[in-house]
Amino acid sequence: MKKTIKKSWMIVSALTIGMAVFTPHQAEATTAQTTNEITVKAEQQIKGTIKSVYGDSITIKGKDGKNYYIDLQKFSDKQLEKMNLVEGQEISVEGSLVQDYSDFYTFDVYKKSLPKEITKEDLAKLEKLFNQTKKLEKEEKYDEVEKVNLEMDKITKPYILASWVPVSFEEFIEEYGFSEKNIVIKEKDQKQLKDIYQQWIKLEKSGKEENAQEKFDEFQKVLQPYLDVLNPPLTFEEYISDLELDIPADAMPKLKTLYNDAKKADKDKNDQLSEKLWGEFDEMINPYFKPLSFEDYLSNFDFEIKANDQKQLKKLYEEATALDKKGDYEKSNEKWGAIDKILNPYMEANKEILISASKVTINGKVYISKH
Repeated sequence: MKKTIKKSWMIVSALTIGMAVFTPHQAEATTAQTTNEITVKAEQQIKGTIKSVYGDSITIKGKDGKNYYIDLQKFSDKQLEKMNLVEGQEISVEGSLVQDYSDFYTFDVYKKSLPKEITKEDLAKLEKLFNQTKKLEKEEKYDEVEKVNLEMDKITKPYILASWVPVSFEEFIEEYGFSEKNIVIKEKDQKQLKDIYQQWIKLEKSGKEENAQEKFDEFQKVLQPYLDVLNPPLTFEEYISDLELDIPADAMPKLKTLYNDAKKADKDKNDQLSEKLWGEFDEMINPYFKPLSFEDYLSNFDFEIKANDQKQLKKLYEEATALDKKGDYEKSNEKWGAIDKILNPYMEANKEILISASKVTINGKVYISKH
């Protein structure tokens, strides 16, 4: 069991709430045409039914029986809105094959989030640096990637700050959700928070990042008592009750002590102690968790498994979960390995084929990407 995600106060990102979301001001590509009005040379053409929708991507069950993951980031937000993608719809997609999910994130996708004022010269620099990051990522040189990203930030930040239109203090506070729980901030604190917020804006605008962060920390400190009321910490009793486990009474006191000590370590930002205590807590509570039934486990896979393999999998699954419950992880790992060996051919046969879409036909309309 992994450490449970704990309730915490909302940390507001300056770039998601305080700063406006940037979209390029660009002429939109042709958004809707009848099928016979345009022809696109397709590298791949897939027809099928939409299984799921994830904003700017979808999954499709192809008429050929294969599974496809379709990236739609080449299309504008307006085009995606007009497509009105819904599960169960018939759809036709044309586009290019990619090898990895990371390949969907191209420079064209990256620059969609940049302010329109950025110069061609700086765009050229950014494209060169962006291509460096992609190469370094493939080589798993992540320290180098971080350095290049910092170079890119130096180019983009002046444009972002120049284009940033901060939301009002009232809108900023509203995002926390205090009004939803009828939490009223005292007038004196409101005044102080507004003053700090305005100072933070000025520091952000001037590019003084360290001073801005200090000011935002000051803002959070004044707000903290209200955040504690908004998101009160989960007590041990509430936590255990939510789990619905059959834990013997004599185990409760030690579990409660570990839980409270771990929560305190989290609050004190003592990461090393926190990890140790949550590890002990997990180890102690793990035996009381009931594993999924084999049938529920099998329902996680959206492909058919042969009867003989199902029979073998059930035996291995029940043995593996029983060994896990005893804490005999060395032997259980062997069983899970045997399960993987049976499932891998099915996984391979049913894995998603990755397509970067350039043309979509849906509801009798054709949409062509800009890029």
